[in-house]
Amino acid sequence: MRHEKAGRLLELARMLAGTAEGLTLDEMARRLGVGRRTAERMRDAVRDVFPQLEEVDDPPTRRFRIPAGLDGLFQAPTAEELAALAAAAEVFAQQGAGARAGALKSLEQKVLSATRAAARRKLAPDLEALLQAETIAVQAGPRPFEDETVLAAVREALLSMRSLRFRYEGGATPGRVREVTPFGVLFGRSNYLVANEGNGARNWRLDRVRDVEVTDRPAARPEGFSLQDYADESFGIFHDDTEDVVLRATPAGAEDALRWRFHANQTLEARADGSVIVRFRASGMLELAWHLFTWGDKIEILAPDVLKTTLAAQIEIARNAHASGTVVAGS
Repeated sequence: MRHEKAGRLLELARMLAGTAEGLTLDEMARRLGVGRRTAERMRDAVRDVFPQLEEVDDPPTRRFRIPAGLDGLFQAPTAEELAALAAAAEVFAQQGAGARAGALKSLEQKVLSATRAAARRKLAPDLEALLQAETIAVQAGPRPFEDETVLAAVREALLSMRSLRFRYEGGATPGRVREVTPFGVLFGRSNYLVANEGNGARNWRLDRVRDVEVTDRPAARPEGFSLQDYADESFGIFHDDTEDVVLRATPAGAEDALRWRFHANQTLEARADGSVIVRFRASGMLELAWHLFTWGDKIEILAPDVLKTTLAAQIEIARNAHASGTVVAGS
């Protein structure tokens, strides 16, 4: 019965969307084969779903229509979608990703501008309630550099398949002018340009890029290159020797490990003793060691040995840095 009612309402909506001059209540009733009072209730139900329904004076009666068809109406944003868009912009803003935050806020304004006034009025109370009830927890971490001029140049080079020239304040020779073939951008704790200067893909920190310009020299990334596959090769950003990593989450850490994504291509194996074995293949052992330190005694490194020694070395560096004396609170 409910499906039948919904079908009749959709039938009426299509009628109202398929006429430029609109329909009177009597015409609706006649086409639907119902009484005038029933047609009035159905019209009100359609207005609840499609607030763009318009009333057109046609003395001595009124006509009703849905302008511009139904396609745009079915694509009208919901309060939940707009709240998610606003939240994503706020996350970017808190992370220091001003360019992407600005792009999302601009998109939000365009969506609202394209939404009819009646629909905006209907959305406003729910949207305001969601924005007041949901917020983003600020997490400690670096604020990635994001300069609109640099990103615009990188994107222009990628789209036009031309090389990029810039002065790079990093590497073994700071200040050297580089010309590279851009492959893409990795956004994360720091933002990196992935590009080839002639010896394969490598990462260039965007906050160290100066005087960037797009050249006239054609430069296309290799056919078949996948930025996602490239990113998945490493635990973080650093690319070095690829290792087969095997970790054991103790029973105390098993629940967290089962919900944690260590790597895009990881496998998880629950053991009878309550522990969990995590396996993946990646480079970036230093970054992985930094991360595993936060797990304390809940994670045991089974392989590779280089990861064990890297973590041990980092712990020793931290211990030495804090072992020179005892700091008394308030001194």
